This record gives sequence, structure tokens and C-alpha cells, in this order.
Amino acid sequence: MIEDNALIRDSLTDTLHELTDVRVIGCVDTEAAGLALLHNSENWQLLIVDLFLRQGSGLKVVAASAGRDPARKVVVLTNYATADVRKQCLKVGADAVFDKSTELDDLIEYCRGLSTT
Repeated sequence: MIEDNALIRDSLTDTLHELTDVRVIGCVDTEAAGLALLHNSENWQLLIVDLFLRQGSGLKVVAASAGRDPARKVVVLTNYATADVRKQCLKVGADAVFDKSTELDDLIEYCRGLSTT
């Protein structure tokens, strides 16, 4: 998970553990650390990315994930899920985009769906 807000990161981790089969194996809060996580970890199946990070951009991490194994999913979770932002995220390689304030239930359902495939 790439999220710079510790409260959101911890809350989302707890929620995912409680309501889905997702197990968070790493959390970082900068673009550089996200890129390192993306390229140096063989264990991830789902990467959840915030767009605005403590340093850098989550969009660059999403773009760097292009060409990954199709079984590995990348989703964006942001407070800025406008139509244009969604379009840009999908264009550079995100599998889905969710709004933090209104679509957490949709993210949970997406994660549940991954465990059944």
C-alpha cells in the first residue's frame, strides 16, 4: 500500500484484514519507496496507491506498473477521483479507481472479488 496518511493507512489495513482476504505486506509513503516496493517485491498481488504522497506522485508508481503480470492488480484510492483523474489513472495502468470518501465499500467489494478469482 502506498499511502502517506498514517491514520488512513492503519485504518484501511485493519479494515482489509477484517473484511477481506487481503493481507497487507508492506506500506510506504513516498513515490521512491513505492517504486522500490513495486520492483523489489515478488510477493504482491494487489497494490493500493494514493495519488498525492509525502514526496512524489502515486500516478508515477501506477505508470511504472505497466507491463506487470495481469494477475497483479493496481488500484488508486484518492480523495480526487474526478472523471479526468479516473481517466488518467486508467490510461497509465490502474485497474480501478476509488474515492476515499465515498467508495470504500466499492474497494472492499473489489478486494473480495479478487479472492474469488
